[in-house]
Amino acid sequence: MNAVARALQDNLALVMRGKDQVIEYVLVALFSNGHVLLEDVPGVGKTTLTKALARSIQADYHRIQFTPDLLPTDITGGMIYSPHTGEFSYRPGPVFCNILLGDEINRASPRTQSALLEAMSEYQVSIEGERRPLPKPFFVLATQNPVEYHGTYPLPEAQLDRFAMRLEIGYPDAAAEIAIVEAQRDRHPLEDLQPVATTQDILDIQEAVRNITVEPTLVRYITEVIRATREEPRLQLGASPRAALLLYRTCQALAFIRGRDYVIPDDVQELAPSVISHRLALDTKASYSGVTKHAVVLDLLQTVQVPA
Repeated sequence: MNAVARALQDNLALVMRGKDQVIEYVLVALFSNGHVLLEDVPGVGKTTLTKALARSIQADYHRIQFTPDLLPTDITGGMIYSPHTGEFSYRPGPVFCNILLGDEINRASPRTQSALLEAMSEYQVSIEGERRPLPKPFFVLATQNPVEYHGTYPLPEAQLDRFAMRLEIGYPDAAAEIAIVEAQRDRHPLEDLQPVATTQDILDIQEAVRNITVEPTLVRYITEVIRATREEPRLQLGASPRAALLLYRTCQALAFIRGRDYVIPDDVQELAPSVISHRLALDTKASYSGVTKHAVVLDLLQTVQVPA
């Protein structure tokens, strides 16, 4: 395994006890130059994970608390008039950072949520016709609490499609929960967390991930899985070509983290539910019958032939 990837996993595990897979998948998204949507109940460590990641790579970190009255310019920044000079000047918003935590993103209006679309896909912000590039790396980790639907706005399909992966942290097991309580007896472990990498290390890894080999048969397998979602009768909206590209990239990142210079079919099958599910829309009958999008993806993986 790459030394930087191992150091990051070990460092994050100091504050996220018993969540090795979640840590690995967040790094998969970061290394593949994607973004993550964390959907889970309050208090399981979504914000802590983001802060720990920022500290671990010495990154510029900003947090935006999404609320119903949040405006797009509260995210991107805007032109400010100076009465002293009589001129307008641009004041950057919190989106100009390396790691952005969008906390409870579904509490803001769709208009405000859309302020992140250009940033997440093109890594730039357009203000008054001028394009302003974002720092590199740029990684968005957005959270939403599924049990609190009052006062929330569902994320539009275009917004969901920008996230490489949707993850759940889940409650810790008994041993991990005991360790969490004991570790915070005097102070939070996050306060003592030291950096183990730099943002340049992340950029170097992102470049290395692009060189991970993906055989043509696996490229075809990835696209066949994606296309199968568009023919599934239980879905009224299948996965987009962006889903195929992100599944391709995240599989490269997973192979890199696990010390391989090539992707295998198991990588595709493991990551497909986290990469594809949130992009789908169930039809009315399937939705009321209790079918989940995650289950549909698992079913489709059983029907698409795996390359030998």
